[in-house]
Amino acid sequence: QVQLVESGGGLAQPGGSLGLSCAASGSIFNINIMGWYRQAPGKERELVARVTSDGSTKYADSVKGRFTISRDNAKKTVYLQMNSLKPEDTAVYYCGADIMPYPGASGLWEMDDYWGQGTQVTVSS
Repeated sequence: QVQLVESGGGLAQPGGSLGLSCAASGSIFNINIMGWYRQAPGKERELVARVTSDGSTKYADSVKGRFTISRDNAKKTVYLQMNSLKPEDTAVYYCGADIMPYPGASGLWEMDDYWGQGTQVTVSS
């Protein structure tokens, strides 16, 4: 079974920093894109940042210059460093990844989307 397990998050003051990490585990052959998404109350889930296996990154305009995404392919882990936090960054943050596990009983090789359980980030004074 493939799993994404997130850690980090919590409460920060405006202007403060927090870090998130997400580790993939299980019978994994390959991981393509890894990313962070967030969902605030009453809003749709949105992309925060994503990184490809070769290190190419993409950020939402709202976090450019403040957030940094990185990954360690050997550890199958993606990180999100969040600086200069704003109250509008408050949301549940989800890790997502495109993963190809080793084939199971079906013998099929299939890339699929996997998600973590989400971690709360609250920015408030």
